[in-house]
Amino acid sequence: MMISWKNIWRNKTRSLVVTAAITLGLFGGLFSSAMFKGMGDQRVHEALSKEISHIQIHNPLYLENPEIGFYINRAGEVLDFIRQQDGVAGVTSRTKLTVMIGSTSANSGVTVLGIDPDRERQVTELYKAVFDSSKVARELKIHDPEQIQAFLKDSVGAYFKGVSRNPILIGEKLAHKLKIKVRSKVVLTFQSVDGNLTGGAFRVCGIYRTNNSMFEETNVFVRADDLAKLTGLPVSKPHEIAIILNDFNETTPLVNLLKQHFPQLEISGWKELQPDIGMMNDFMNAMMTFMIVIILLALGFGIVNTMLMVVMERSKELGMLMAIGMSKIRVFSMIIFESVLLCLTGAAVGIGISVLVINYFNIHGIDLTEFAKEGFEAMGFSAVFYPALGFDFYLLVTLMVVITGVLASIYPALKALKLNPAEALRTEV
Repeated sequence: MMISWKNIWRNKTRSLVVTAAITLGLFGGLFSSAMFKGMGDQRVHEALSKEISHIQIHNPLYLENPEIGFYINRAGEVLDFIRQQDGVAGVTSRTKLTVMIGSTSANSGVTVLGIDPDRERQVTELYKAVFDSSKVARELKIHDPEQIQAFLKDSVGAYFKGVSRNPILIGEKLAHKLKIKVRSKVVLTFQSVDGNLTGGAFRVCGIYRTNNSMFEETNVFVRADDLAKLTGLPVSKPHEIAIILNDFNETTPLVNLLKQHFPQLEISGWKELQPDIGMMNDFMNAMMTFMIVIILLALGFGIVNTMLMVVMERSKELGMLMAIGMSKIRVFSMIIFESVLLCLTGAAVGIGISVLVINYFNIHGIDLTEFAKEGFEAMGFSAVFYPALGFDFYLLVTLMVVITGVLASIYPALKALKLNPAEALRTEV
């Protein structure tokens, strides 16, 4: 191996060019992969933490036709069973209706979710998506109550605070559509449990902001107790149960367990709830690997050409080594090691640079807000990316580099073995 390492640097210019090509190729591939993974991870986290959670439970009839009467029977028994399971970080029940929301300026069809605000905190991070007036005041170092009242009260809100009667939490996109702000009054119109059309007035306590403009425009949140008084449907008869786990990889085992105990209910994991998210996550992972393979394949042809030149230039030397008794296996392995060490040198530099750059942007982010904020959020993505790659992917790339080095050197090594020592010694270099 030491001989192979020394042979690499006999022609420093050529070796440095190949090393630079491998370095730049891997850096481009790894950084692009980190972008894909960062985007995918952000979208999955946003969907699981603010939109769908890991597992949802419904009455099968409700999924076919979301009417108020298709609630979950024995919901208390289901909730108690879930809370006893290991790995469950939080569980909550929700009343979920399709309603018409109206302001003095506009109307829109939305989904209203009647929630227990405290239990909802255990399952979703919706409360983090609301700009709290007091928090903003502290960040801006505003301490005068009159200033807070004048400048912050109507521009930011709180998570079910500040409004004593019928508070409602709405998305920023919907607020713009209805032309309303914090403490504005809106009217919800819906069907009661007895089939009559009813409604109620609510006052906006806060406006939440997510990376999914469609979710913001179509989902509003109220207290389950307030909604129950208007619909006549008790809180104990929810339409949806949402579960969040400590590890989302445990979703499938818990789904199977719940299906065994409650076969009459429809129990779905997050990939079933939003198959596009699961498909996107799998697609991103496949694209990362495919991109690295394409880059290494292209680099492999360059390495083949380089090693062929090495063999041709050193044909007299190789012939002499074989003439004095060096076995063909040792000649073959020497060329293989040269190729692998050349690849690993470029890989070490490329991966090292990639780790530094990716970690930097993983902390500081890449902000594309000025260029395509609305476009990204329309698809559910944030306009600020945080590239990320796991240690296992770096190991996979290193293994692929070794394999590339071996495969790229097989043909040149076979050419070296076909050299006739007598003819090679007569070769003019």
